[in-house]
Amino acid sequence: MRSHRRRRGTRIRPYTFTGGRTRSRHPLMVQTLVSTADPANEPPANLMPESQRIYVLCAEARSVAEVAAELKIPLGVTQVLLSDLADQGLVYIHPTITGHSPSENQVLERALRGLERLFQ
Repeated sequence: MRSHRRRRGTRIRPYTFTGGRTRSRHPLMVQTLVSTADPANEPPANLMPESQRIYVLCAEARSVAEVAAELKIPLGVTQVLLSDLADQGLVYIHPTITGHSPSENQVLERALRGLERLFQ
């Protein structure tokens, strides 16, 4: 029982990574893809360790959900950290199809028809 208490006491609360902020400045959905702006570069030394890990992980495009799961950081915290990295020009947020515009709906409908043909 004592080791459980000790481990629990050494945990860092996720909100400390974000300075207590709970909202990102960029619209980041779970399926939004992010990637390092220049994958050849090493992460800047002035970043927090969590942000450095995100930078390295995003050398390949990944969804926000993947980043959160890989780093075992809550989704909201991941969104704030990614938003901060984007503000610094260190990660690129790829456009996400939301289905809210006519052209996006057409793309989604074509994809759906193609999938239906594959599984008939």
